[in-house]
Amino acid sequence: MHKKLLSAALVATLALALSGCGGPSAGYTVGICEQMEHVSLSEATRGFKDALTEILGEDAVEFKEGNALGEQTNCTTIIDGFISDGADLILANATWPLQAAASATTEIPILGTSVTDYGTALNIDGFSGTVGRNISGTSDLVDLAAQAEVIRELFPEAENVALFYCSGEPNSVYQIETVRAELEGMGYACEPYAFTDVNDLASVAQSACEWADVIYIPTDNTVAANTEAVANVVLAAGVPVVGGDSGICGGCGVATIATDYYELGRITGEMAAKILRGEAEISSMPVEYGAMQKLYNAANCELLGVDIPEGYAPVE
Repeated sequence: MHKKLLSAALVATLALALSGCGGPSAGYTVGICEQMEHVSLSEATRGFKDALTEILGEDAVEFKEGNALGEQTNCTTIIDGFISDGADLILANATWPLQAAASATTEIPILGTSVTDYGTALNIDGFSGTVGRNISGTSDLVDLAAQAEVIRELFPEAENVALFYCSGEPNSVYQIETVRAELEGMGYACEPYAFTDVNDLASVAQSACEWADVIYIPTDNTVAANTEAVANVVLAAGVPVVGGDSGICGGCGVATIATDYYELGRITGEMAAKILRGEAEISSMPVEYGAMQKLYNAANCELLGVDIPEGYAPVE
């Protein structure tokens, strides 16, 4: 069977299968769609489920879960399954699930998480912090100027910074544009190195290594799901990576300033509890953010000879 057809069939099965807490007597049905498999998204889901069941009780929630396995069309299949099953709330974990859910329903409450910029994801000009309609959630956006500052703090003598990202992820494009302006203002020469999917990830990473002194990678889901492939290239080339999240830092990077995805998921779960209990109206709930933390990858820093100043904690 063709790989994409197999993935779609598997995702449809996952979306329809019961998972986690609850059963036929559960009071609420909550659908969870993850864009792909990687640690940051998994942690956000875990935090969401933990917080929601702690507040409402394990027997009060029935979770239905689907993973799109990195295929954008699978998000629609999963979300449609949740709607057919009468979900009371949908958790859209990352940008593609959020876009699919927003297109599929204007009635069922949708909470996003691990979404960097809601204005970019939903094509909202002049986004003010509140989506309106049936959508809210949490953002993994950190201070992008502070991420650029990590590069200047660790690599003040570097000249060339490659910007490595998936061109199919709108929020990656947004971050790259913002960080590029910051870095160029600091005097670095910047060059974008965009790949279209996992098939050309390694070859584009190799090209970036041949030009760059340092590589910057935003909170890019495709990279986060394939950090080993990136690490095999950048570590062999001796080029350090400053990543946008803890998963990228832990897999192929040396340092980051990032949000805690488990805590981000918990914030989203607390929002969900208020919505399901009727204590808050989703259309007026602003998008919320997690706390930032400076992290470093001890093994990669030692391998590449990168000295980390005080104020950074080891990535777990």
